[in-house]
Amino acid sequence: MVASHWVAASAQTPSRRRGAVLERAILDAALDQLSTVGWKGLTMEGVAAGAQTGKAAVYRRWPSKEDLVADALLSGLPDFDKVPDLGSVREDLLELCRRARDAMYSRPGFALRSVIHECDSMEAERFHSVIVKGLVEPTLKLLYEVINRGIERGEVRRDAVNGFVFDAIPAMMMYRSKVCASEWEDQELEGMIDQFMVPLLRPDGA
Repeated sequence: MVASHWVAASAQTPSRRRGAVLERAILDAALDQLSTVGWKGLTMEGVAAGAQTGKAAVYRRWPSKEDLVADALLSGLPDFDKVPDLGSVREDLLELCRRARDAMYSRPGFALRSVIHECDSMEAERFHSVIVKGLVEPTLKLLYEVINRGIERGEVRRDAVNGFVFDAIPAMMMYRSKVCASEWEDQELEGMIDQFMVPLLRPDGA
C-alpha cells in the first residue's frame, strides 16, 4: 500500500527541472507567448506560467523581457548553414525560398515577426543584432554562394553579385507576406523564381 501510494503521488508531482532543461522550457514558453499574444502581450509572469516554473527562476537568468526574448529568438531560429546544390541556380534558389518560407511560418518565425511589427524604434534597436546575425547574414551568405556557383556554371551574369540582387528575394517575400497576405505556396515561389529571379540573373544573350 505504501509503495503504491508513493508511485501515485510521484506521477502527480512533476520532477524539479534545473539547468539546461529548465532554460529550454522557459525559452520555449517565451516563443509560445510571442506567437500567441505578441510582444506587447508577453509578460515574465506568463512565460513562467507557461514553463511551469516560478517567476524568480526566469528573472535569475534574464533580468529583462528584452534579454529573454533576444535569447529565445536566437535559440529558435533555424540554422541556415547548408547551401543547396541541386544542379542549377533555379533549383538552388527555389530550395532556399522554401526554407525561408518554412522559417517565416514556423513558431520562431511568428515570434520574430511579432517583435519586428510591434516594437517601437528604441525597443527594435535591441533586437537589431539578433535579426541581422540570426537571419539576415546567414541568408545573404547562402544567396552569395548560390549566385557565385551559378556564375561558375555560366547561368548567371557576372555583375549579379551586388546588394540589390541579394535583397530582391527577401524584400519580395516580406512585402507580399505582409501587404498582400501571401502564404507563398510552392507555385508562387516557382513563379517568383521563373518570372523574376532567373531573368534578372540570366547573362546577356542567354
